[in-house]
Amino acid sequence: MRVLLMGAGGVGTAITRIAARRQFFDEMVVADYDLARAQAAVTAVRDPRFRAERVDAADPAAITALIRRTGAGVVLNAVDPRFVMPIFEAARAAGVTYLDMAMSLSRPHPDAPYAQCGVKLGDDQFAQSEAWARDGRLALVGMGVEPGLSDVFARHAADALFDEIDEIGVRDGANLTVDGHEFAPSFNIWTTIEECLNPPVVWESGRGWFTTAPFSEPEVFDFPEGIGPVQCVNVEHEEVLLIPRWVPARRVTFKYGLGEEFIRTLRTLHQIGLDRTDAIIVPGPTGPVTVSPRDVVAATLPDPATLGARMRGKTCAGTWVRGTRDGAPREVYLYHVVDNEWSMAEYGCQAVVWQTAINPVVALELLATGAWSGTGVLGPEAFPARPFLDLLTAYGSPWGMRELTPAALPAGLQAA
Repeated sequence: MRVLLMGAGGVGTAITRIAARRQFFDEMVVADYDLARAQAAVTAVRDPRFRAERVDAADPAAITALIRRTGAGVVLNAVDPRFVMPIFEAARAAGVTYLDMAMSLSRPHPDAPYAQCGVKLGDDQFAQSEAWARDGRLALVGMGVEPGLSDVFARHAADALFDEIDEIGVRDGANLTVDGHEFAPSFNIWTTIEECLNPPVVWESGRGWFTTAPFSEPEVFDFPEGIGPVQCVNVEHEEVLLIPRWVPARRVTFKYGLGEEFIRTLRTLHQIGLDRTDAIIVPGPTGPVTVSPRDVVAATLPDPATLGARMRGKTCAGTWVRGTRDGAPREVYLYHVVDNEWSMAEYGCQAVVWQTAINPVVALELLATGAWSGTGVLGPEAFPARPFLDLLTAYGSPWGMRELTPAALPAGLQAA
């Protein structure tokens, strides 16, 4: 397998460090707009299977040419969602497999943004699913941690843990702190603003997809392994658009543990227009400069990939499922926790980007071995869950399950 990795930021760099320990691929070309950054990622792994290239992620023709020149059979997209469609379309033009960790961007409903969906996350990609299938090619979308591993958990719950599912709720929380910073997001701020300030999507059987106001339906969720209770709110996320396509459930939600202070900061950015992506003209030292307010915010904040040495705590990604098994109520939380101290010591990567990065590498290995296969535009829940969960554990990063209704279970089910 020859892989073209698009993007050498925090997640892309973590991908190289995880993949370097595996033998399923022959070559990984790391491509970035900043060639020096791609070269730094390659140099750090000291593995002859890696090499660096420069490419503009906004230029589909240049990406297609690079795919053909490198002989890559798989494109792994590790850049922010603005560049999903150029890379996605370049992979299709080149006739190769495509993977990403975030899907094509949404656009709110023009008249009722907090009640009805406009263009949903991934709609632009799913519109091309039949064409990918006709070509006999696979686009595996949303294969990070959330979306990604969370979707695998949903599929595992449906296959092995429940007879009927009332609700699937992805719940993400952490107790991470960053020394010396009052506000320092641990993930790409451009993406964080996008998903937190857009109208969240909820799915219900009989109603389909609909939207609510940002930060709606607050709840306190108790996260495992010492993280504890965190307030979670509705946030726009791909799982709600993916899970109902393959997993039967009466309701699907995504809630993110942001905390009151983080929410206040995001609301302030919105109130003063600093979340906007359209360009504005501002004075510069040599004349007027055209910039996006959101890009300015991103430029003023520390790069999440550089925060690891100052981060403390753990991050948890997981899927809460409620339903029935053998006629009895059941409620579980399937989860994956990463301790920042461990990920920094073991890989030199902070916990959030490392947790995102490991999942597409596992998926690549499953595709390379034939354990996963398919055509069209598919989400993680379109594939059997157990091979993924077993391989994730073999990578040295086991997942866990918290049984929330042990007293209601028939004998023998608690260890399922």
